[in-house]
Amino acid sequence: MRLPGLGRFAYKVPMSSQGTEIATLGEIRVALVEDVHSTREALSTLIDGAPGYRMVGAYESMEAALAALPKIRPDVLLSDIGLPGMSGVEGVRLLKERLPELQILMLTVYDDRGHVFEAICAGACGYLIKDTPPARLLAAIRELHQGGAPLSPEIARRVVDVFQKTAPPPEPDQRLSRRETEVLRLFADGHSYKTAADALSLSTDTVRFHIRKIYDKLHVHSKSEAVLKAFRRGMLS
Repeated sequence: MRLPGLGRFAYKVPMSSQGTEIATLGEIRVALVEDVHSTREALSTLIDGAPGYRMVGAYESMEAALAALPKIRPDVLLSDIGLPGMSGVEGVRLLKERLPELQILMLTVYDDRGHVFEAICAGACGYLIKDTPPARLLAAIRELHQGGAPLSPEIARRVVDVFQKTAPPPEPDQRLSRRETEVLRLFADGHSYKTAADALSLSTDTVRFHIRKIYDKLHVHSKSEAVLKAFRRGMLS
């Protein structure tokens, strides 16, 4: 797993006079399941070194995580999908039964489409490919913690075909206009407000207006949630 720019996020963990870590209000408590030692260490260093985040546990297997997490109760769990022993997908299913409030972000390789679908059904709420840049990974953890559903554009493009084949027709009050569909499709492809506005020859304020209308129609609160829900309902064909 490539973690470019890791050094940018390094900082010294605050310590008390007794040498113990000082808990910071508002920190997101993160746990990790990753069987590759070097990747596990790199991710732990990245997350624990970023202000506002705290690593509370890192495990090489889902079996170890299942034994420890009910006591630790992190806010967010990052989990590899392809694990030795119990798979990440099966682990997610069991964890959601025991810790329904736990927010789970899956890490996957680019062509792991089938397992991503299984993870969706099991209860995971976010999906990133493993070479996601560090800044995006940290932002995704925060987005998930705040109720969003972060999704790599690469994953979005791979799941759309299946969602289109199985999606029910959209409810009448959730139908998007042609322009709203264009805007949402650009966000599904990874565009920002500015680049979406440039592509459609609109102002960023106009794009934001359309996004607010999309949120209202789909009853969501973030771009990633809107994209995922639209895929599931076959609205981005």
